[in-house]
Amino acid sequence: MTILTTSFSEIILASSSQTRKDLMNRLGLDYRCISPDIDESAQGEIHADDLAKRLAFEKAQVIAKQYPNAIIIGSDQVAWREYAPQDFIGKPLSIENAIQQLQANSGKNVFFSTALSVQHCASGFEHTLVEHYHVKFRDLSRTEIKRYVEKDQPLHCAGSFKCESLGITLFEQMIGQDQTTLMGMPMIQLCEILRKFGIQLP
Repeated sequence: MTILTTSFSEIILASSSQTRKDLMNRLGLDYRCISPDIDESAQGEIHADDLAKRLAFEKAQVIAKQYPNAIIIGSDQVAWREYAPQDFIGKPLSIENAIQQLQANSGKNVFFSTALSVQHCASGFEHTLVEHYHVKFRDLSRTEIKRYVEKDQPLHCAGSFKCESLGITLFEQMIGQDQTTLMGMPMIQLCEILRKFGIQLP
């Protein structure tokens, strides 16, 4: 692996997501969070990969311009159902929307395009990628769905579930190389990039 011959002042996670903070905390690194203020709506993208990649890049770019000597980490995730990558599944934001999303997901494969963008303006480093993960939902009754939503309150989660908690009960299968991709930030890829800056992991 080629180590970048550059120095950095700090690591910044361009996010306010508690789940992404929890993922970063696994690494035991000193970092801080700054929430980027960007428009997260689609701008003509016709595939979930394209939307996730643009949003992750823009999140990191906004903060990187303010802190050019810092390593900036941006990530975004877009969910979509099988054969429909152009129909983006957003955060439900309400109990009724969450119930409706899960009813639509019942018995189906739901895919997640999770993008990661790492930027260091001072050296001109930028690497943006998309990882994939998908889950097969079991057939869910409305009673099960309502009980789940009430207990887990997945109102700010694309797809209306938290796989790290009770959401695991909704699935028949989970398919992918890195479960953190499903959680919102592909940590295996992130670790590989951070090592290029000479950061020792572990």
